[in-house]
Amino acid sequence: MTERKIEPVPRPAAKKPARGKSVRCPYSAAEIDEIFRRFSIQRPEPKGELFHTNPFTLVVAVALSAQATDVGVNKATRPLFAIADSPEKMLALGEDTVRDYIKTIGLYRNKAKNVILLSEKLIRDFGGEVPRTREELVTLPGVGRKTANVVLSMAFGIPALAVDTHIFRIGNRLKIAPGKTPDAVEDNFLRIIPDKYLFHAHHWLILHGRYTCKARKPECERCVIADICKSPDKTCDVPAELVELPQQVI
Repeated sequence: MTERKIEPVPRPAAKKPARGKSVRCPYSAAEIDEIFRRFSIQRPEPKGELFHTNPFTLVVAVALSAQATDVGVNKATRPLFAIADSPEKMLALGEDTVRDYIKTIGLYRNKAKNVILLSEKLIRDFGGEVPRTREELVTLPGVGRKTANVVLSMAFGIPALAVDTHIFRIGNRLKIAPGKTPDAVEDNFLRIIPDKYLFHAHHWLILHGRYTCKARKPECERCVIADICKSPDKTCDVPAELVELPQQVI
């Protein structure tokens, strides 16, 4: 791995104009840009960690991941998607069989029902194809705004920010995009993230929250933005060595 120099953040610097309503953010535009610059060096091509083979299996996987880990979902969906990678095949399996495949996942009974209803709606209303707009995606059973945003980004390459528990925590803990609801955190992040970093921002923030800024005990000594972070709970002001991490294995 090649070491990259951490460049100093110029201070003071004017904040980037908010996109619409102003948001209280204690970080300057230069600091925000530097945060995402470092993330881009650490993980140049970040990936989602849910196994999928096409837009349909991605929708199903993300819907199943609610209140479950990606690892747990992947264990259940790999064999399921091997025999049912389309709405038609999933519908042919039936709810009982789908339930048997995903019974190790939390809330599996209701999720199995939604997978079948989702498949039916895709066939009935969208010709078996996953729609490409948020407005249409959220009409699918079991699909909310977060799932829709993940699908837009990962399946269709449309920049979107899906606020899961990790991003919600980071937005508030770092005071970078505070909000009482996921929608509020999403809106505040979208106001400050530089356009050039928006496409990968979703994954950078999730991975940072999953592996460094952890829920119970953030590992500040391993954080590449420790010097910029304004969390009152941080335990280290010295940033970790900025190196490119190994490619993720899904």
